[in-house]
Amino acid sequence: MKLNELSDNPGATKKRKRVGRGPGSGTGKMGGRGIKGQKSRSGVAINGYEGGQMPLYQRLPKRGFNKPNRKSYAVVNLGLIQKFIDAGKIDVKSAITEDVLVASGLVRRKLDGVRVLAKGDVTAKLDLHVTGASKSAVDAVAKAGGALTITAPVAADAAE
Repeated sequence: MKLNELSDNPGATKKRKRVGRGPGSGTGKMGGRGIKGQKSRSGVAINGYEGGQMPLYQRLPKRGFNKPNRKSYAVVNLGLIQKFIDAGKIDVKSAITEDVLVASGLVRRKLDGVRVLAKGDVTAKLDLHVTGASKSAVDAVAKAGGALTITAPVAADAAE
């Protein structure tokens, strides 16, 4: 195979439609827009317009609310923490803080803190210090002989 023999799959590329290029093109004169009217003019976008009837998005009631100051936590499962310990990326002998989790690559960024959930099994004796944890995660760590301490978020204290 040579460079000059390379070609695209048949039907992979389609020729661009050149509008308003004479009667022979099939899209000449009015360019496929019909005769007169608002839609034949340029610069018209009538999304959601229903000819004067009340549009659907206005007929339906407003729903929901997005809390402007809500907290967003980085979520970690216990099984993943155990996997990183087995791989040697996290040291069990020292306390495992949020910064340790970020440095190991388990958490990309802390956001408003790290929250630990109980998915997966943990066998190592952990000393975890995180912003939040589910009850089942706390129980699972305690059952393995470790301790899970929930600390106050540092970023929130600085903002108040």
